[in-house]
Amino acid sequence: MSLLEGKKVIIIGDRDGIPGQAIEECLKGTPAEIIYASTECFV
Repeated sequence: MSLLEGKKVIIIGDRDGIPGQAIEECLKGTPAEIIYASTECFV
């Protein structure tokens, strides 16, 4: 059983850090359901 099994995930990445798409790619092999992924600019 995985820690992310049955979980819904919201991903908010940082433009100057780790983009949301990179985090989303890392989670694609897990049973987590990605419901929202975005990259934001925090100034």
